[in-house]
Amino acid sequence: MVKFVDDELKTIRQEVLDMWALVYEQMKNVCDAIPTVDKDKAWDVLIREKRVNASELKLDCDIEDFLVLYNPVAVDMRFIIAMLKINADLERIGDFAENIARFIIRQDGQAIDAGLLSDTRLSEMCSAVLDMLITSRLALEKEDISMANSLFEKDNIVDEINAAATQVLAGYIAQHPEKAGFCLDFKGVFLRLERAGDHITNLAEEIVFYIDAVVLKHSGKKSNTEQALLRKMQEGTE
Repeated sequence: MVKFVDDELKTIRQEVLDMWALVYEQMKNVCDAIPTVDKDKAWDVLIREKRVNASELKLDCDIEDFLVLYNPVAVDMRFIIAMLKINADLERIGDFAENIARFIIRQDGQAIDAGLLSDTRLSEMCSAVLDMLITSRLALEKEDISMANSLFEKDNIVDEINAAATQVLAGYIAQHPEKAGFCLDFKGVFLRLERAGDHITNLAEEIVFYIDAVVLKHSGKKSNTEQALLRKMQEGTE
């Protein structure tokens, strides 16, 4: 019985890591495509989004089956609950990549003003989000708490760039009023990257929860469901 449980947990862990890699590629492709408005890459992202959605559904089913068949407790319960939440966050990050791809496809084909790209620090923001995705995946693979905790500081950079971009875009509109529509649309890219950063910090929180049984969400306040789950985990260790 123990071997079957271990095998199932290893399979679910690998499925989560595979989805992580897929979502990373989606985000990397849109980040690479933005400056030159590469519509071919953007269309590839839209096509691959179906794989992200299919992966999410399969993981949901596998996790639900595991819960029903094995009734896990303690660390196994923490792991499976964390993977369920991580799966949902990864799917949302994939959605943000799809949204950015649609922004690229809407453009007229001309490369985005290099000065505007530089002033808004888009490349730095993309690099930060991609680095956060890599770091969070490694944190799970290595079960490294310090690596997971480092993501909260990195997210501050993403938030700061997003906030500063608003003022830069406003100034650009003042000088190029004919670009007002584009700039409003372009701001959506920053918002989606910022939201992706938020979801990556959710990944970090779930990794910490799995490894240390510490709930970081909402300043450590636990929902009734989380309290019940933690009680069950503790009972399994007694």
